Amino acid sequence: MKTIARSWWKILAVALMCYVIIVGFLVPLNSGIDDVNPKYFEMGKNVTLDVTGYNSNFQKAQDFKAYLWIDSSHFILPQKIEIGAYNQASLVFDLNQSISSQDSFVTASLYLDNEIDGKSVFPDALTVKNNFANTKTPSSSIPEFRKPDGMRFPFMNILDETVRNVFFHVAIWMALFVLSTVAMIYSFLYLRKSNNDFDHRAYAFTSISLLYGLLGLATGAVWAKFTWGAFWTNDVRLNMAAVSVLIYVGYFIIRSSIVDKDRSKRVSAALNIFAYFAMIPLLLVIPRMYDSLHPGVGGNPAFKDEDMDNTLRMVFYPAILGLILLGCWMANLRYRVSRLDELDIDLEFKD
Repeated sequence: MKTIARSWWKILAVALMCYVIIVGFLVPLNSGIDDVNPKYFEMGKNVTLDVTGYNSNFQKAQDFKAYLWIDSSHFILPQKIEIGAYNQASLVFDLNQSISSQDSFVTASLYLDNEIDGKSVFPDALTVKNNFANTKTPSSSIPEFRKPDGMRFPFMNILDETVRNVFFHVAIWMALFVLSTVAMIYSFLYLRKSNNDFDHRAYAFTSISLLYGLLGLATGAVWAKFTWGAFWTNDVRLNMAAVSVLIYVGYFIIRSSIVDKDRSKRVSAALNIFAYFAMIPLLLVIPRMYDSLHPGVGGNPAFKDEDMDNTLRMVFYPAILGLILLGCWMANLRYRVSRLDELDIDLEFKD
């Protein structure tokens, strides 16, 4: 019983990661809109939009509604709705109407709504050429959208099912910050007190931080392939993340290349502190100064309602905590191995 009491945090780590994997993969996504054609049309003419839904039930719905939202303030109801397959629909809109915008081109969003799927959105992906000669004015009252039953993750265009990677890719980087902070503190304590135990713990936590950094780059590359079409792009956030990981790689190279163990520990501790404080501007400051495809950079939002709703948070935050606890567990094992390695070296020296 005492062993179980001491290991409660390890049990919690396993339980949290099991929860993240099971719930993260089994909860379905909300219905969405994968594609709309055409994406360019003009006011003053009728337009037929062919819609392809995602995880949709158009055929089963008894009350199917659609709204063409123009210039964020006017919506137009379709004159005709034809349902094809379970996720196919054709919508005919009369655009012989006027809008308040004085711009020659405005963006439009398509909203679908039914009692089974709830609301689906194709946001700001349609371009409308304005025709200032039109006389009719479309409706501007906001309709009430319905919500589907049960727990569902939000559907986001382009991401589709890869949105689940937020539980791993993003959570890994969050956990990395915590583990690298602990490693930096131990390195600082070693420089102050020259206690080998602090050095071993700093080395252990830095090892797991590097592992998380490599996993973060790998999961990000896979995500980028599915969303951006390439494993790596010339994106400032990606490049700065790679530089941060390479600095930590340098920590291990320098630590192993210096023959004098005491000097090796002091130099590597100093480098560990440098790597931590270099990581902050590399990941949190410099990327925000440039435009980027990556969320949270250059005005591209992150952790807003459109990126992280409450259902995602129910898995995302446990994922961060689970990865932190799992990282501490692995660091504890690496610490014990490091102590044993040093003990073996001392015994060999004495022999």
